[in-house]
Amino acid sequence: MPDTDDQDTATKSRIITHLNRDHHDSVGPTPNSSNKPPLLTLPLTTPPLPKLVRYLEHYTHLSHLRANSAYLTTLDLSSLTLTSGSGPPTTTRTHHIPLTPPMASYAETRERVVAMDREARLALNRSETTVKEFLPPTGIYAVLFTTITFVFLAYSQRWWFAPGQLVEGWLGPGFARFSFVMQPWVLGVMLFMHTTEMLYFMRYKLIRHSVNPGSRLFWLWTGTTFVEGAGAFWRFNGLVRGKEEARARKGH
Repeated sequence: MPDTDDQDTATKSRIITHLNRDHHDSVGPTPNSSNKPPLLTLPLTTPPLPKLVRYLEHYTHLSHLRANSAYLTTLDLSSLTLTSGSGPPTTTRTHHIPLTPPMASYAETRERVVAMDREARLALNRSETTVKEFLPPTGIYAVLFTTITFVFLAYSQRWWFAPGQLVEGWLGPGFARFSFVMQPWVLGVMLFMHTTEMLYFMRYKLIRHSVNPGSRLFWLWTGTTFVEGAGAFWRFNGLVRGKEEARARKGH
């Protein structure tokens, strides 16, 4: 029996360490080092396990932002215990997720947590593909980004188009008069369209692909989407498509 208990303890330590280290979330913060379980090395052949953040979102209804600080503190045959928050104990919360039915042994852990993750993904409408990278605008995308930025700046001040001001002197009174009339409409329409695109992108692209709203990655994508609109969508979709194709090739 002591040998079996020691083996179970070692197995639990490996599972906890692996989940916290590799499958917490691709872009989330790491737990407070004083609370982390000791780091153990798993064999390279260990199959990947799912992530923890979705567990708290689905099974405990925690928001994505708060769930992102999750890490696994312990598990037994009938439950997982996760902690959210970081810093002093007063700012952290403990969450117990029951395993129904309980496992017969820790050998069932991988199968069980994969099934739980699949259930959570479907319920939360999350993709299997997690985005970890930011692709800045280059090439034609850089041209698009620069052009739209210039238009935003050019139409940000109406007085530039007033009689006797900058634009009239550079481009003539006809263009200046036209732009003076159109400036509120141009700026208003651009702000409305780009804000709408940005909000859609945040909800249905970034969150769907498990990008943490508290991360730098999230706001890099959000900022470029606000400026260039469709260009950011095309790059992001291409990145996701490449990841899905790579995963499909590995599956065959």
